[in-house]
Amino acid sequence: MRYDKHQATEEFTRWSKSYDRSILQKLLFGPSHRAIIGRIRGRFGSNRLNLLDIGCGTGVFAHRMREALPEARIWGIDLVSGMLEKGAERWAAHAGRVQPIQGDSERLPFAAGQFDVVTCSNSFHHYPHQDRAVAEMCRVLKPGGSLLLVDGYRDAPWGWFIYDVCVATVEGNVHHCSRKRLRELCQQAGFETVTQKIHRGAAPFLLTEAIAPASSPIPAPHLTGEHAGTSLLAKSA
Repeated sequence: MRYDKHQATEEFTRWSKSYDRSILQKLLFGPSHRAIIGRIRGRFGSNRLNLLDIGCGTGVFAHRMREALPEARIWGIDLVSGMLEKGAERWAAHAGRVQPIQGDSERLPFAAGQFDVVTCSNSFHHYPHQDRAVAEMCRVLKPGGSLLLVDGYRDAPWGWFIYDVCVATVEGNVHHCSRKRLRELCQQAGFETVTQKIHRGAAPFLLTEAIAPASSPIPAPHLTGEHAGTSLLAKSA
């Protein structure tokens, strides 16, 4: 049976209660967050950026980006309200510089060409229609903007066992893309340059960096305004 958004919502709603205490914060999330931040700083330095984090969860990564990139303006989007609500204190601490929004990666509630950087860290394997999500990531980037996508590296035997056996047993029919498939998805979405780096270790991961085309992005027909998602802060105000 194909993994769907209903399954993802149920799973992450349950996981939200212990997400910040998960061993994965140390084994996978922390190292991958540092790798992404390192690439952003390497390309953009300390410039002011508009940055979108897709699958932002409880805001752990957004908090780390705010500390490392104090000039950045950050939006975080997640499908699951429970994950966003568990990060309420974190969102409040960064109010005015970080905006959490409940929304769908396949129908991002943002205008075309809005962001300098889009990040997606360790959630991509949960997306049922990965091609649609990558196309949306490309659409919301400014010409020449960067997508930085991290997910488990499953092409080697150890990674295959962790992600295609262990993780799939626990999380259901999720799909960790091969290195080749991620490159193909980015190219099909219209990205002009795609580079990839494998980070090995107890929980190996793949960092894919894709550069948006220099031409202007095409507006999304599903938008009725610049922001069609639900802001957590506005909702709780």
